[in-house]
Amino acid sequence: MRTPELPPVHEAWLPRDHPLHRPRHGRRQLVALICALAFFSAPLSSWLFGARPEQLENRPLAEFPSVTEGFGFFTGLNGWATDHLPFRKAAVQAVSGISRGVFGEPAPLAGGSHSSPVGAGQVDAKPPIDESVFPPVIEGRDGWLYLGHDVSYRCVPSRTTDEIIAGLRAWRKAVESSGRTFQLVIAPDKSTAYPEHLPENYAGKDCSEAAREEFWRRVPKATGAIDLRAPLRRAAERNGHPIYHDIDTHWTHEGGATMVYQLAERLSPGITGTWKMTPSRRYPHSADIPDLLGQDRAVDIQAYALAPDGGEDNTQFKPSDFHEPLHLRSTPKPGMITVPVRVVGDSFTQFASPYLAATYADVTITHPDNVATQPRATAELLAQGEVITFELSERFVAGGRYPLLNPEVATEIGQVLAAHPVR
Repeated sequence: MRTPELPPVHEAWLPRDHPLHRPRHGRRQLVALICALAFFSAPLSSWLFGARPEQLENRPLAEFPSVTEGFGFFTGLNGWATDHLPFRKAAVQAVSGISRGVFGEPAPLAGGSHSSPVGAGQVDAKPPIDESVFPPVIEGRDGWLYLGHDVSYRCVPSRTTDEIIAGLRAWRKAVESSGRTFQLVIAPDKSTAYPEHLPENYAGKDCSEAAREEFWRRVPKATGAIDLRAPLRRAAERNGHPIYHDIDTHWTHEGGATMVYQLAERLSPGITGTWKMTPSRRYPHSADIPDLLGQDRAVDIQAYALAPDGGEDNTQFKPSDFHEPLHLRSTPKPGMITVPVRVVGDSFTQFASPYLAATYADVTITHPDNVATQPRATAELLAQGEVITFELSERFVAGGRYPLLNPEVATEIGQVLAAHPVR
C-alpha cells in the first residue's frame, strides 16, 4: 500500500475537517509570546531608560548566556532576565512586608540555588529532590538568622561523603607529589559554630544534624583538614562575643584572623609568638542574609591591625571576591611567612585577607569557581606557589557542591604542578 504524501502546507493551514489539521491556538500563543518578549526585554528596555539592576544576593548577577552554549542559551535566559529585572529589590521588600504585616510570617521568597551567596561554578550537579522545600532563611532565636543552604545542602548532597573525601584526597596527592605543601581548612557553617540559636524545629533539622555529625567525624581525619571549630570557640571566649555575625552567614574578622594564625603555626610552629594584633577601625558591612528577606541591614565590623614583628601594622585591606585573583605582596619582616603561598578561598577568606597580607610576603588568592571554570589559568597560578592552601565552606563541601571535588579536576591541575615541581 502506498504511503500518502504529506500536504505541501503547514498542518495549521489545512481545512478544519482534514484529518491532519492541528490548530495553532493563535490567540493564546500570541499572548504567551508577548509576555515572554516583555519579560526578556524588560532588562534591556529599562537599561535604556536609566534603570540599573541591583545585586540582591551575595553573588554576581547572572551573565547573558552565550550562543555557543547551544540549548543552554535558552535555559540560561531565565536566570539572566530574573537577575536584571528593574526594581526587583523593591518587589522583594514589598512581598516580605505584606507577608509579615498581613499574615505574620516570612514570605517564601526564594528556594534552590538561586538565592544562595555562591558563585557561578559552585553547583555542578542537580540534586535528586526539589530544594525549594527548604526555606532560604532560617529565623532563629534571639534575632539570629541562618542561611537555609546550611541545611538543604547537607540534606540534599550532590556527592556522598566517600566521594567528597576522595576528591579532597586527590588534591592533597596532586599538590604534595609536586613537592609543594598542601593545607586544607574548612570554614564551619554558622549553624555548626552556633547551633544553640537555631529554632527548636525547622525543615531538615534531623537530616542536617545527622549529616553534620558524620561530616566532622570523618572528613577532617580522612583528609588532614584543619578543624577550626575549637580554635574559633576559644577566640570567641577570649573576646567575650560571638565570632560569627548574628544576621550574616560569615565569621567576623576575628574568625578570619584565627584561620590565619592556625595556618601559619602549621607552616612554621611558633612563628606567631611575635605577632601583635590590636583593634583598628570599625565600619558597617551589608549583611547577606537579610537581603534574602528583602531587608537592608548592616553589621558593625571590627577590623584589626596586625604587626608580625610586634611593630607597625602590616595589614592591607583590599576588597575582592577573588574571581579576579588578588595579589598581596609586602617586604619580608621577622615573623612573616616568606615562601610564596597560593590560596583558593571564598567569601570567608575575605575576612582573612588583610591578615594574610600582614603575615605572608607573597600570597595570591583565587576563588574556588576559577579552579573548575579556568583550570589552565588556575594551574599556572598555583604553580607559582610553594604552599597551596584551600579554604572551603562547610556547606559546599558537605553538600558536594564544589566542582573541584571531582578528582579529575585535581588530576588535570596536578599535571601542570608536576611539570613545575618544587625541589
